[in-house]
Amino acid sequence: MPAPQTVIQAALSRLAARAGSGLIDAAAQAAVLLQDAPERLLQEWNLFREEVEQEALRLERNATGAAGSPPDAAASAGQAPADRPAAQSLDPQAQIDALRARVAAFSRRLDINP
Repeated sequence: MPAPQTVIQAALSRLAARAGSGLIDAAAQAAVLLQDAPERLLQEWNLFREEVEQEALRLERNATGAAGSPPDAAASAGQAPADRPAAQSLDPQAQIDALRARVAAFSRRLDINP
């Protein structure tokens, strides 16, 4: 059986080797992430720009929809045309709350009339 001092040295050597390989693995993963970062950032930036453009178009349609232009999401959700201008004048949270209230009302009707 090896001497206790040799066992301790062997244990420390193995711990250092394992920690070193873990650090090397982490550094390699970080290098891969850093290489992919510019491409990933470009993809995210392009996606963000597309979302902003789509949102701007949606807002323009909603603004012109109140004057009788193409129907918007409110019309497809079954909202009466007379209710649309009032709903569009609300802030987004109020619109969400109103939709939740309508869903709850529909749910209650379904529960009552199966």
